[in-house]
Amino acid sequence: MFKGHPKGLIIASIANMGERFGFYTMMAILLLFLQAKFGMDQVEAGTIYSTFYFLIYVLALVGGLVADRWLGLGKTIFAGIVLMLAGYIIIALPGTGLYPVLAGLLVIALGNGLFKGNLQALVGNLYDDPKYSQLRDRAFSIFYMCINVGAIFAPFAATGVRNWWLEKNGFSYIGALPKLCHEQLNGTLTDTATLQEMANKAAGTTVTDLSSFASQYLDVFNTGYHFAFAIAAFSMALSMIVYICCKKSLAAGDVTSAQQAATAAANGQTVEKMPWNEEKQRLIALGLVFLIVIFFWMSFHQNGVTLTLFARDYTVTHVGPASSMLFNVFSLLGVAAGIGGLLVVVSKGSIRNKVIGAVVATIGVIVAYNYYNTFVSQDGSAISPELFQSFNPLFVVSLTPLVVGYFAWLNKRGAEPSAPRKIGIGMFLAAASFLIMIVGSLGVTAPSNLPDGVDPDRVSEYWLISTYFSLTIAELFLSPMGISFVSKVAPPRFKGLMQGGWLCATALGNQLLVVGTILWGVAELWQVWAFFSICCVISGTIIFTLMKRLEKVAK
Repeated sequence: MFKGHPKGLIIASIANMGERFGFYTMMAILLLFLQAKFGMDQVEAGTIYSTFYFLIYVLALVGGLVADRWLGLGKTIFAGIVLMLAGYIIIALPGTGLYPVLAGLLVIALGNGLFKGNLQALVGNLYDDPKYSQLRDRAFSIFYMCINVGAIFAPFAATGVRNWWLEKNGFSYIGALPKLCHEQLNGTLTDTATLQEMANKAAGTTVTDLSSFASQYLDVFNTGYHFAFAIAAFSMALSMIVYICCKKSLAAGDVTSAQQAATAAANGQTVEKMPWNEEKQRLIALGLVFLIVIFFWMSFHQNGVTLTLFARDYTVTHVGPASSMLFNVFSLLGVAAGIGGLLVVVSKGSIRNKVIGAVVATIGVIVAYNYYNTFVSQDGSAISPELFQSFNPLFVVSLTPLVVGYFAWLNKRGAEPSAPRKIGIGMFLAAASFLIMIVGSLGVTAPSNLPDGVDPDRVSEYWLISTYFSLTIAELFLSPMGISFVSKVAPPRFKGLMQGGWLCATALGNQLLVVGTILWGVAELWQVWAFFSICCVISGTIIFTLMKRLEKVAK
């Protein structure tokens, strides 16, 4: 996969993989943590969630300016890693109150702003070399895939640590219980019977003092979440070690236009400056794309907001042996190893590689079959709503080689779509994804009318899984292509800033995530998904209207 690419791509991908594992460990549980820890409703928690997501990306503009004007890419990236590690440590402390948690999130957001856009700019610089320039789109697809390798296992780590701590203290996980516990403690509970039933089930015995139980359960439940944040801090520390030890491989890309000009001047050379008219055309084109993709990210990142609420309140909580394999990290690894090994066996390669592939496939099949064969549960295997967030990165990793191969196949025939055209196609694919949720939500009770916040008539887990599948295909058409487009089109002296601009557009979309939580409380479910589908259709239509202009600057 990395054959023919500069070594720096591997190091950047691994460093980013560790950072993303920590980030998505936190994001998988952040909304539910805010509700369980502080008793917030979905709008309050959603506002903090969306504001944090907004700051993470809008501060990339600050990171771009810092790198372009003062520190350079490498030092700015390292400063971001240090800040993110500090932020994760703050929110990992079990006794942390609301304001320290918010302060920790702010530190993480600032660190991410210094890190993310500049690492992307550095990777893009590696492909300014004519030797590698034709590989730029594929490089960003690989880079994007590696990001998601870390993200696959993040929800498993987050929920695994929380559930382990609950079990260690004699409790079991029940997603609806923290809300009822808060209501018991603040005197607003109206359904004592439901709390009593859930408390007995969670404690494994008859609970005689509901207030004492509520206080203890919340303490243990939320401490488990804090321990999950500690996992994120550990992952960030590993990312720091990789970056420090291997930064020499990134040296070729660790240069800004100002540094290039200074080096050339010292050698008695001059660097040709791009004419302002051309810079202006490129900046306008980038600005138009930035404005349009805001609505994609507002829709796509509902995975941590309304799609997670749908998983908690409307999706089945227990699944059979076949489906449960998708929600267990070990069986999932077995399935992945089996498929990956078989692909190696059937692909072109040496006998040695085929033998290794066959061995890996055999081990994977044995692990997966053993899990399936030993499945014993009359009620089915319990699943946590956070685990649905692992499907997006899982599909990214699985589908990226296929999408990259498909584009390479088209390229050989002179039929590969341009980056702007891929972005437009991605918009329409995202719109189609929400049509799946519309169908799956027809006839279900509106969120505002749910008894005790939970629908007794839950739907199949495959509505969400198929939505994540189709959203992922849309993402692969849009996100890595957008990053590549920015890397290619941005004027040299604004590269870091323009990568920050792409992330700023993502930030604005994330700030609008709260729209989903507002609609959740006032609209029918199908109307919530229809809103996001319509937004994506409008955005895709605008992209194709501007296609000639965008393709002109891309050339």
